[in-house]
Amino acid sequence: MEAIENPFSPGAGSPPPALVGREGVLEQARVLFGRVKLGRSEKSMLLTGLRGVGKTVLLNRMKGISQHEGYHPIPMEASEDKPIAPSLASSLRKLIFNLDSTISGHKVRHALAVLKGFISTVKVSAGIGLDGLRMDLDIDPERGTADSGDLETDLPNLFTVIAETVRDKGSAVAIFIDEIQYLKPHELGALMMAMHRMQQLQLPLVLVGAGLPVLPGLAGEIRSYAERLFDFPNVGTLSKRDADAALQKPMQKKKVKFNPAALKEIFKQARGYPYFIQEWGYQAWNHAEASPITLKVVKTASKTVIKRLDENFFRVRFDRLAPKEKEFLRTMADISGENKHTSDVASLLKRKNTDLSPVRAKLIRKGMIYSPAHGDVAFTVPLFGEFMRRTMPDLSDVKSAQ
Repeated sequence: MEAIENPFSPGAGSPPPALVGREGVLEQARVLFGRVKLGRSEKSMLLTGLRGVGKTVLLNRMKGISQHEGYHPIPMEASEDKPIAPSLASSLRKLIFNLDSTISGHKVRHALAVLKGFISTVKVSAGIGLDGLRMDLDIDPERGTADSGDLETDLPNLFTVIAETVRDKGSAVAIFIDEIQYLKPHELGALMMAMHRMQQLQLPLVLVGAGLPVLPGLAGEIRSYAERLFDFPNVGTLSKRDADAALQKPMQKKKVKFNPAALKEIFKQARGYPYFIQEWGYQAWNHAEASPITLKVVKTASKTVIKRLDENFFRVRFDRLAPKEKEFLRTMADISGENKHTSDVASLLKRKNTDLSPVRAKLIRKGMIYSPAHGDVAFTVPLFGEFMRRTMPDLSDVKSAQ
């Protein structure tokens, strides 16, 4: 069939042609935005899930919902090697300038003065040059509000001023942070303290983040009241029914169908993971000559899908690994079940648990594994164990990679 008309869209954060199975979490977001804008308490949200389940897609959809509810959205992505404060300050600067024509000058100038004070400390702490963050306004910074240099002190004060400013216009702010697990502990702690202040004062500023399954544990370690500040919706795999809908709905306008056996095979291969479903749908369309798309076509397309996943989705993560990290993950792949005991990894490698602790910690920091329970580890990337077995059929292959 014509490749140009292929309705499927595999890609990082690419919106699927049919977003199914996520109605509950989207409704939760709509209620959150609606209640907070009315001055009523509601927990902010931190979505959790493995790679490829569509967390970024949901963040973008929630951004649209927030705009419909009259919010000013601030989308961001956390990074392993960049502090969050400069990006946040830059985004808030744009927000305040956008408010300039709609809110009384006094309020705006006050917010800009506080932000300028905050930025002056961010420049120093982040090592940013004088031109790294600019206010482009001849205004003196306000002293003593958000300029102490302690992010956990300054961020709640800054958020308070911003939220009070937009509230006077009957509006609200929604901050969206993807890959939020990459924040440093003091950064996540500062955000949590700021959101605690927003709840206490019932101010119209919410935080919606998305990250790996380690996120609830990280938040709980930093602040014991994390579960009272945030809901942690788990974004998991799609059911067979929803997976079928994700494949069938996009093709209705084209009058193309999958036959039942083809749908069953895709679900079996993709395990219900939305990104993989898009890959199988995309390749099945390209391999099919006519409707309905058959089991034979899907099996042929699967070879292309696996090759593409190995060369792209999996390989970019594999290439970041040191030899000892590859050895750890390859050993995990030989242990049955989704959750693996660290002691089993150590046993197969004939080492002590303590010897593997540094490697385990590095893999968690890189977002390759997480700890679902004490002593356990699991892959953050679906089907990564199968990829490791294909790439390194035997553990001795690790030595050749060193």
